[in-house]
Amino acid sequence: MHDQILLLPVPRQLTFSTDEYLLDGTRLIVIQTTRPQELLFTARRVQQILRDCCTLDWEIAAGGAIPPDLIGLTLRVDSRLPLPGQGYELSISPQGILIQGSDPAGVFYGACTLIQIIEQCTPRLPGLTISDWPDFPARGVMLDVSRNRVPKMETLFNLVDQLAGWKINQLQLYFEHAFAYRSHPAVWADVSPITGQDVLVLDRYCRERFIELVPNQQSFGHLAPWLNRPEYKHLAEVEDGFQTPWGYRAGSFSLAPVEPRSLEFLRGLYDELLPHFSSRMFNIGGDETWDLGQGRSRQACEEKGRARVYLTFLQQIFQEVRSHGRIPQFWGDIIVEHPELIPELPNDVIALEWGYEAHHPFDQHGAQFAASGIPFYVCPGTSSWCSLAGRTDNAVENLHNAAENGLRHRASGYLITDWGDYGHWQAWPVSSLGLMVGAALSWCCAANCDLEISRSLSWHAFRDASGAAGKAACDLGNVYRSLWDEPHNSSILFWTMQWPLEKIRAHPGAAASYYENALRAAESACEPLQQARIERPDADLIREEFDLTFRLLRHACWRGMFALEEDPGRADKLKRALAADLPELVSDYRQVWLKRNRPGGLPESVGRLEKLQADYA
Repeated sequence: MHDQILLLPVPRQLTFSTDEYLLDGTRLIVIQTTRPQELLFTARRVQQILRDCCTLDWEIAAGGAIPPDLIGLTLRVDSRLPLPGQGYELSISPQGILIQGSDPAGVFYGACTLIQIIEQCTPRLPGLTISDWPDFPARGVMLDVSRNRVPKMETLFNLVDQLAGWKINQLQLYFEHAFAYRSHPAVWADVSPITGQDVLVLDRYCRERFIELVPNQQSFGHLAPWLNRPEYKHLAEVEDGFQTPWGYRAGSFSLAPVEPRSLEFLRGLYDELLPHFSSRMFNIGGDETWDLGQGRSRQACEEKGRARVYLTFLQQIFQEVRSHGRIPQFWGDIIVEHPELIPELPNDVIALEWGYEAHHPFDQHGAQFAASGIPFYVCPGTSSWCSLAGRTDNAVENLHNAAENGLRHRASGYLITDWGDYGHWQAWPVSSLGLMVGAALSWCCAANCDLEISRSLSWHAFRDASGAAGKAACDLGNVYRSLWDEPHNSSILFWTMQWPLEKIRAHPGAAASYYENALRAAESACEPLQQARIERPDADLIREEFDLTFRLLRHACWRGMFALEEDPGRADKLKRALAADLPELVSDYRQVWLKRNRPGGLPESVGRLEKLQADYA
C-alpha cells in the first residue's frame, strides 16, 4: 500500500509504521496557536477534503483544554520546534493526526501533505511520521499574460489552488501591457486585461494560501506594445527597427535610458500598479534590451559603454521602486555578461538568473552572483512555449539543473517561468509537467530528483489514477525529439506552423521522413488517453486540450511533409488534407481558448493559424 502513495513534493524524511488511523465518527480539528485565525483557512481546507472524501463533518475548535479523545486532528504552531521556516512535522497514529510547524506556513504545508494522503488512502490512513522543509525559501511561478492569453479569474483561482497544494509560495503575472492602467486605456483596449480589482481579489486569494502575488511590469525592454504607438514613440530607444542576435526586428522595443521622460513614464505606471499588491517585492524586468545603443543612447553608449548605460538606468529604476517601499527584482541576463559590474549592484535587489535550455550555465552564473553577495533566484522554465506540446526531456533537465546549482550557490529563490511567445499556442495541460516538476524540485531537490514524473503528473495534475494522462503528456512532450534539429527554446514542429513553406524547404537537414516519424510518435503518445480516468470538474476540457494539442502536432507534420514532398500527386493529396483540416482546427482552437481565457488576445493568436490557409489555396 505504501508504495502506491504519491506525494508531491516527496517529503525529505518519511517513515511508515505498521499502525493506521481510521477516519470515522465525530471528531474535532483543533487549532493550537496564540492566533487561531492564522490557521482557520488551513483547517477549513482539511475539513472540506474530509467531507468530500469521507462524508465526515469534523468541527473546528481552538485551544488546549479539549479532551484528547474528541480530537481527530491537531494543527499546532510552536516557534520552539527545531524546524526551518515553512517546515512541518506530520504524524499519523492510532491516537490521531498531529501537524505542527514553527510558523503558520509550515502547518499549511503539512496540511497539504495530509490532504494528499487522505485523497489516496481514505478511510484508513497509514501510520507515519514526516519531517519536511523547503530547500528554497521562495518557490515561485511566473505566468506570461502579455502574449495574447490572459486567463479568466476562475482559471487563476484554480491554478493558485493547485500551486498551493504543491507548496509554491510566490506567483507573478508578467505584464507588458496586460494591466488596465487607467491613464493609458488605448494600450490595453483590445487585450481583456487584468484590472486593479482583479489583482486585489487575487492577492487576497493567494495570501490565504500562503502565496505572495508579486507585481511584475517590464520597465526597460519588451515594451513594443507601448512604444510602437505614436503617443509613446518619444520614449523609444529606436523608432524604426534594430538588430538583434537573430536578425533585424522592425519597430520599437526598449525605453531610451537617456530620455528623462522615460523615468517619468515608469513613475506613473508604478503609482497606478503597485498599490494593488500587498507584496513588498516588484519584478521590473530589464532583460533582452537588444536595441540599446542603436538609437537615442548611441552616443552615451559609445562614450561610456553599453553596459554602463544599462546599469545606470537600472539603478535609477531601482530608486523609483524603493520610493514605493518595494524590493526590486530584475532579470539578470544583461548584467551577468559583464561580471565586473555585478559588485556595483546594491545588495537590496534580487537578480533573476534565467535560462531555459537543459545545460544553461546556472553553475557559472550563480557563482558570479554569489561571489558578489547579491541575492538571486534561479529561473528555469516549463519548456512549453514555442513547442505545441512541450519539450519534456529538456524541461526536466533544465528544472533539475536550476535546483541543483541554485542550492550549490545558495540562491534564495526558484522561479518557474511559463511564457507564450508567438501566440501562446500551448494548451494548459502542456505547462503542467514543468510546473509540477519545478514545484517538487524547488521544495526538496534530493527527495524529488527521482520523482515518478508520469504517475505523479497523472494524479496530481489530472486526477487520473490510471496513469494514462500523465504518460500521454510526457510522451507528447517528447515528440519534438523526432525531428532533425532542436532549436533554441523551441521545436521544429512549432516553427513548421509559423514559417513560410520556403523556409521549411530551405532548412538544412529537413526531410519528410522526420515528419512522418513525428506523426507516428504523436499518435502513439495519445493511445493511453483512451484508458484515462480523469476525475476533475474540467475533465472534458482537459480531453479537448489533449486532442487540440495532438491535432496541432498532426497539422504541423502534414505541413512539413507537404512542403518537402517531391511527388506531385502525394503533395496535392497532402495539400487537400491540410486545406480541409485547418478550418476545423481554427474553430476548435477558438472554442478551447475561450473556456479558460479572456477573448482579447484571441484574434491575434488564432490569426497566426488562419494565415496558413493561403498556402493551401
